[in-house]
Amino acid sequence: MGGAAEKARFYLERAAPELREFEEKEIFTKDEIRSLVTKRSDFEHLVLSPGTKPTDFLNYISWETSLDRLRAKRCARLKIRSSSSHASQARTFNIFERAVNKHPGSLELWFAYLDFAANVKATKRWNRIATRALRLHPSEPSLWTLAGRRAAKAGDMERARAHFLRGCRFCTTEPNLWVEYARCEMEWLQKIEAKKAGKGVRKGVNPVEAIKDTETLQEGDMIEFDDEDSDEEMDGEMMLPDPDAEGADGKKKKKVMTEEETRKIEQSPALSGAIPMAIFDIARKQQFFGARAAEMFFDMFAHFGGLSCQERIVGHVLGAMQEMYPGHACTVSCWIRQPVVGVDVLGVGFPKALREVLARLKQGLGETKDKKALVKKITTWIEGVLVVEGLDEGIKMVLQHTKGSLEQQVAN
Repeated sequence: MGGAAEKARFYLERAAPELREFEEKEIFTKDEIRSLVTKRSDFEHLVLSPGTKPTDFLNYISWETSLDRLRAKRCARLKIRSSSSHASQARTFNIFERAVNKHPGSLELWFAYLDFAANVKATKRWNRIATRALRLHPSEPSLWTLAGRRAAKAGDMERARAHFLRGCRFCTTEPNLWVEYARCEMEWLQKIEAKKAGKGVRKGVNPVEAIKDTETLQEGDMIEFDDEDSDEEMDGEMMLPDPDAEGADGKKKKKVMTEEETRKIEQSPALSGAIPMAIFDIARKQQFFGARAAEMFFDMFAHFGGLSCQERIVGHVLGAMQEMYPGHACTVSCWIRQPVVGVDVLGVGFPKALREVLARLKQGLGETKDKKALVKKITTWIEGVLVVEGLDEGIKMVLQHTKGSLEQQVAN
């Protein structure tokens, strides 16, 4: 293909059938269609020019999506059911392909591409895009986090763990991915405890079996990293018999799980927080680990109130911090806030926990190596509690007084 003008004409001609449909069905007027062609031509010449930027492609895509929304609204008003968004989606995917091929190093483009594929529910295409993005940017934690959390949301924890574990092998310079991996495991534990309590489980169904049923791999949810071998592996895959499949009589077999098997699953170390603690322990050996990284783990674990294993996990993290970084502002801050971890701010147990926090605060100010940093951390925590709606006036008064006293100490 020749220069930019010929390429632009080629892409504009591909949109001609859709424009004729707009005119025939009177979705847009002739003047509006001329305006659309002019605008699209301007965008095509811009993105095909030598000095194009990723933002030029994103602006083009934003215009295309807004045009499709307008088309959908007019079709709904005119009661036109034969017009669909397939042509617009295909064109947007094509623009994204051209964008990432021209600017493969732009993470903004890759994230926008993945977001668009997710919005239009193109699951298999999303997985192919994610695979390409991860191959180009293997040390980008946010991409691994996105892939892992998407798999976990689909109920495939095995695939989610595979993504996080592979990502952790690449991302050894910052703690973000490791913290997100631990967060994903905590959310899984939260889900399991809800199932064990019978929430969201049909009457008469074993909660443990319900938990196992949630961890299913949906079609198209797998991200393949070996494209060349994937088809061969699928063609030659051995199809094992399904123990839950229908029998010869056409009746579906009832799942069988003995009481002993159920008890073993319920007593599994994984259900007592062993996996999040293992992630933290392995993270301690990485080059990025420090007091701040440990505090990030502590703060994340502290948000999962109501989990039976939360106290054990938080205690494990705090013990490691006191062993490795005694007197550090991060360590002392976590130790001061430990009594209120898992306690509802609006609950009856908060005043008692707060008294313990204030007692530790007085002791911690004398033991810390960086009083100014500690005051800043505690002040930030107090501000977070004060914005809670419905907070008791007495507690609010105590916290405001404590905050003012801390700020005065730093000023002096």
